[in-house]
Amino acid sequence: MEIFDPIRRKMVARTPEEEVRQHLIAWLTGEKKVPQTLMRSEFGFEYNGRRYRADILVFDRALHPLLLVECKAPDVRLDEAVIEQAIRYNRVLQVKFILISNGKTAYLCRWNSARGGYETATTLPTYAEMLAEE
Repeated sequence: MEIFDPIRRKMVARTPEEEVRQHLIAWLTGEKKVPQTLMRSEFGFEYNGRRYRADILVFDRALHPLLLVECKAPDVRLDEAVIEQAIRYNRVLQVKFILISNGKTAYLCRWNSARGGYETATTLPTYAEMLAEE
C-alpha cells in the first residue's frame, strides 16, 4: 500500500512511520499554517562524512532551518537514542524548534537565546509566531 506525500509530491510506501509523518505534515500545514513550499520531507544532509535524512524540516522565509521534526512508528519508544539522533541532526541544522513524535507521544524543545540552550515546551507556535521569535 502507498500514501501520498504532498511535500515530495509522490506516492510513498505506507509504513507506520510514514503515517506519523503524513499526519504531522497535515497538522503543520493545517493547524500551524506552515507553507508546504517551506517544508521538506526526508531532507538529506551530511554530518561527519555520513549521510542522514531529517523526516521533516521547516524553513524560514530566508530558507534557514527553523523546525526539525523526527518521526517514529507508534510502537517505537521515544528514548534516549531517539533524542540523541535529533541532537546529532541539529548539530548541522541548528533549528529553533525540535519536535519528536511517534504519533502517540511527542517531545518539543525550543531554543532559548537568553539562556543559550534548549528548553522543553508544551505547544508549538504557528509558523508566523515561530518567525516572530527569531
